Amino acid sequence: MKKRLLYNELVRYLNHKNALIITGMRQVGKTTLMRQIYDEIKVAKLWFDFENPLDTMCFEDEDYNNIYRNLIKQANNEKPVVFIDEIQNFPRITSIIKYHIDHYKLKYIITGSSNFYLRNLFPESLSGRKFLFTLRPLDFAEIKYFKDINYDEKAIRDLKFEELTGKSLIGYKRLSVLYEEYLEFGGFPEVVVTDNMESKKMVLRNIFASFFEKDLKLLSDIKDIRELRNLILLLVPRTGNMIDVTRIASELGISRIKVYDYLEFLQGTFFIRLIPKFSSSIDKSVAGGRKLYFSDTGILNVIGKVNDGQLFENAVANQLSSFGELSFYNKRNSAEIDFILNKKIAFEAKLNATSSDYNKTKSIASSLAIDRCFVISKNHVKYENVIPAPFL
Repeated sequence: MKKRLLYNELVRYLNHKNALIITGMRQVGKTTLMRQIYDEIKVAKLWFDFENPLDTMCFEDEDYNNIYRNLIKQANNEKPVVFIDEIQNFPRITSIIKYHIDHYKLKYIITGSSNFYLRNLFPESLSGRKFLFTLRPLDFAEIKYFKDINYDEKAIRDLKFEELTGKSLIGYKRLSVLYEEYLEFGGFPEVVVTDNMESKKMVLRNIFASFFEKDLKLLSDIKDIRELRNLILLLVPRTGNMIDVTRIASELGISRIKVYDYLEFLQGTFFIRLIPKFSSSIDKSVAGGRKLYFSDTGILNVIGKVNDGQLFENAVANQLSSFGELSFYNKRNSAEIDFILNKKIAFEAKLNATSSDYNKTKSIASSLAIDRCFVISKNHVKYENVIPAPFL
């Protein structure tokens, strides 16, 4: 079985004392990724699934030293690497992990379903004792890798954007059908490997339902599920646009504070992505309105419908997010850049790019002291500095 690109990042830290925590939405493949590490390492190891109440029993002793001794006993008197799946089901585990790291240098590798939950679950005393990794739905580069279209994993990691411009129409046609599928169904692993289109839709509906059935009940104290549902429905047509919290609050008939809380929850559970305005000042980069995107286009299409331009821009946001931090630029609606990657590279997303699109983006980027820029086009065009989206 092929491994997610995050796998090699994780194994680099196997010998470090810190706990390795894999977080992300449900059904993005966290358990599979951790199981691959478990199967690969040749040392004493133990596996616990905290969705099984029997597996939490080992950690319920009030004496953390007894828990450690029990783990050693289970591992045939060797110090094991301890793997725990779904830690959010047993919040007390965090203090146990801290104690075992500090007193026994015990290695933990664990998964949790939400950054929102993990931020609140892990006390400040655990800072410096954990490395947090986020596993997201497959981006298109990984989908190509899993479909055997791109065998070179290193090429995916060390991608140079300049090498993606001017690609041939033949290569584009070979990828375009798969890219259309990516736009419609997104990148959840089970969806990607399912061939039947109706089955793909069913899997996506089940993922959306599990968000309400599990994450919402377990990770929050939200009382009115209908309010959150209605907010999500209001967000769909706003895909790719700046969020106006006051207007949303008015339409829903709730307070602005409540809207902010809901948005924080949706972002913390990886359901949406909110991109800040660009600023050369770190302090100002989070100020002002933020642009909204959904973390998976398949989920977006299950909830509602957006136009082709919005769907494509959302997909590009998800593709580019694999390369670093995104922001956007908007100067009183008179000058705009869709995405700025790591404050260094500007990108504009267009269904049918033209040379004038690049010239305009280049002019705005230059005014921001950004000297690298590209236009990403859904359809194949062969202009300098234009990247056909399927090659990204």
